[in-house]
Amino acid sequence: MPVHRNLPRLESGFYKGCVAVHWTFGIEMRAVGWLSEKFHSHFREILLHASVRYGFASPVYSLMPDHLHLMLWGIHDGADLYLAAKFIRKHTAQELLPALYQKQAYDHVLLDDECEESAFEKVCFYILENPVRGGLCEKASEYRFSGCVVPGYPDLNIHSKDYWNFYWKACHRLTAAATKICSLHFDNEV
Repeated sequence: MPVHRNLPRLESGFYKGCVAVHWTFGIEMRAVGWLSEKFHSHFREILLHASVRYGFASPVYSLMPDHLHLMLWGIHDGADLYLAAKFIRKHTAQELLPALYQKQAYDHVLLDDECEESAFEKVCFYILENPVRGGLCEKASEYRFSGCVVPGYPDLNIHSKDYWNFYWKACHRLTAAATKICSLHFDNEV
């Protein structure tokens, strides 16, 4: 009988604040058949709710037939990307049925040098190119189950040539706004 062990998880502090985490949610037994426009729409809705609740932007995600990749980036000190991932898994699990998520998601917390602009883009492009590597399309822009969720910017298109420049500006604005809101909130409590 196989022994199932949990992957080692970092301490909770690694998932909090202005950090970036590349999450991979595997599907049990690599089950397929659950990925649809309906699931994609529900996933985007839950991702938006989670982003507001847990303080992050998702510059890129890609839903593959047997797993999901998503990048979450905390936009203020109160962000919690571990709780965000749990929330996303919990609220999208029903749409997967009869397929199930694997017991534990895989994560990679990006190091400081991986969060620099060109290195960060490299990780995001890796996620975007996953459908091409998987033989699902010839160009990443053809794949209909990839996207981004940045609160306040519903029309962002990850495949437009100006996306990354706009994304960096949007995240800096979101971070500045969140910092201002937090400072006003804490100043009022003192």
